[in-house]
Amino acid sequence: MARSRIDFDALRKHTEIPPSAELLLRQPEKETTFNLNLKIDPNRILRADCYVVYWNTVRGPAKGGIRFQPDVTLEETADLAERMVWKTALARIPFGGGKSGIALDPRQISRFEKTAVIKEYVHVLNLDLAHGVYVPAPDMGTDATDMAVIYGELHIPECVTGKPPRVGGLPGRREATGRGVFHASILALREVLRKTPRRATAAVQGFGNVGMHAALFLHEAGVKVVAVSDVTGGRYDPRGLDIPHLAERALKDGSLGNAPGKKIGNDELLALEVDILAPCAKEDQITRDNARDVKARIVVEGANGPTTPEADLILDQRHVPVVPDILANAGGVIASYVEWRQGKSGAITDKAETFEVVENRIGVAFADMLRVAREKKVSFRTACQISAAEELVASMRDRDWI
Repeated sequence: MARSRIDFDALRKHTEIPPSAELLLRQPEKETTFNLNLKIDPNRILRADCYVVYWNTVRGPAKGGIRFQPDVTLEETADLAERMVWKTALARIPFGGGKSGIALDPRQISRFEKTAVIKEYVHVLNLDLAHGVYVPAPDMGTDATDMAVIYGELHIPECVTGKPPRVGGLPGRREATGRGVFHASILALREVLRKTPRRATAAVQGFGNVGMHAALFLHEAGVKVVAVSDVTGGRYDPRGLDIPHLAERALKDGSLGNAPGKKIGNDELLALEVDILAPCAKEDQITRDNARDVKARIVVEGANGPTTPEADLILDQRHVPVVPDILANAGGVIASYVEWRQGKSGAITDKAETFEVVENRIGVAFADMLRVAREKKVSFRTACQISAAEELVASMRDRDWI
């Protein structure tokens, strides 16, 4: 069984965490591993290992996306489920933490085959999904169409989030994680660096859904985005990039590989002297090997776990603050809460309201992070964990779990 990556010994120095609460937070409530086997034609069976983890559900249903990647593992699925527990507690929304992993490469199968896999996934998890025990959403390798397939199997509007707006989804949900990264960045500029957007610079690693929208929102606010990158490399211009044009090219070509501009590698991007560095790609991008090269004035984590614990310590020693992932990229799950609430009530929500709720919840969490960091004299990451831990312990007492 997976074990927590939270340093409870460090947290106990700053807040009370009863042994019974720590016991419940140190390991997942439930780990499920199963195989999906589908007969595609008379001579071919499509097979995939699947993982589903519910880490803790004291504050509500297990919430977390479906990762559809060939190298996904149970350990990775559990890590992401745990992060969601702390993320939802920090944002004060009534969800717990969950995650799914399907070990298939979505690029190697047809749309028809992917739909068949998703339907079989729903068949295996039918009771949990139908009873609201677990509420999935898109993640790497899955999209709104896949969520619509889940809805089509169950016909329960709130059973899944990230659906297309025309079938009960939420306007602004696709951009919501990037909107949260953007708003956390603006708050960091204002409250930590004491800078206005029009006097600030930023570099964004990762130009997928999260990084692209974060860069677009930063550009619209007047921040000079000098570099962006994806798996094919990046583009750099010290005068500021034309982000809308790059986004258009990336959407058309599927990557930045053919985009105009000066090329830059990921290592170079991470070492740029900018106000905001937003790693929005994959986990473990800032490591002990390159943390000393980071020249940004503040790091805003748009991806899950982009900074290793060793790198985090180095950045802290160098006085480079890090706005952690459980705050900075919470926009997606906050918007999912709005969609889930909409599905239950039948209300209609527009994009402006979606962004308003995302910014409100990010703002509340950011203010709490600053307060705890200053009172306890701890890093932003530790401050966020303290705040979330206190919310989780209080919820356990409310439910008589401890």
